[in-house]
Amino acid sequence: MWSRLSRRRILGLLAGGATGAVLTGCSGDASPEVTPAAEQVAGGTLPPTTGPKPPASPSAPSAVVDGNQALRRLLDGNARFVAGLDEELDEGIARRVAVSKAQHPFATVLGCIDSRVPIELIFDQGLGDLVVVRSAGEALDHSVTGSVEFGVAELHTPLLVVLGHQRCGALDATIKALDSDQRTAEAGELRHIVDTLAPAVRQVAGKPGDRLTNAVHANVELVLAKLRQSPVIGPLEKSGKLKLVGAYYELDTGKVHVN
Repeated sequence: MWSRLSRRRILGLLAGGATGAVLTGCSGDASPEVTPAAEQVAGGTLPPTTGPKPPASPSAPSAVVDGNQALRRLLDGNARFVAGLDEELDEGIARRVAVSKAQHPFATVLGCIDSRVPIELIFDQGLGDLVVVRSAGEALDHSVTGSVEFGVAELHTPLLVVLGHQRCGALDATIKALDSDQRTAEAGELRHIVDTLAPAVRQVAGKPGDRLTNAVHANVELVLAKLRQSPVIGPLEKSGKLKLVGAYYELDTGKVHVN
């Protein structure tokens, strides 16, 4: 069984160790199933190496022609991730060789640097599939915005996703800094992060519900609004060549919700 596990599957099982189980999709069973492989990983024991696996032929998924199809592929991949049914389709030697000369990603995703939000893994995608740009709390600066512009304009991805996530540490730190009036005490460029994320925190002040969750959603919408002001991104969206989407990733379930 171990030889059939992809690197993504192994990482997924390791990540699931915090709950002691692998999530199963659409199951009413109160006790999630733990596979023998998961128990081996959790216990720190690995079966003997049986030698390298012969390279598989890279899969050829249907071509993505617009942002709606790209979004569907992302959400289908996330559904596989949530259910623990990720595919072995895009990480082997053959795939690496196939994308070595040219790349044709189908989506650009701007997400957080949080180590619990590995973008390719949560969407069950691999080599050459996604342009991934990450910054703390999706904070924008010239480099981040330029990287996003490169993905949509130079690599022609028809979809741009801004992905916030549950319990974002960058926004939580911003809330604490504003509450304690310690913004000026932030060292280095950390102050830039606080200054950039502060509008989202202020926007949700006094609103019902969890303050941090509200700030995450508000920040996604503010980032989208700023990206639409880009002379590169804005016209692409207006022409119908690019779809912009805000989304929210639940750490607890692994599920991505489109805003």
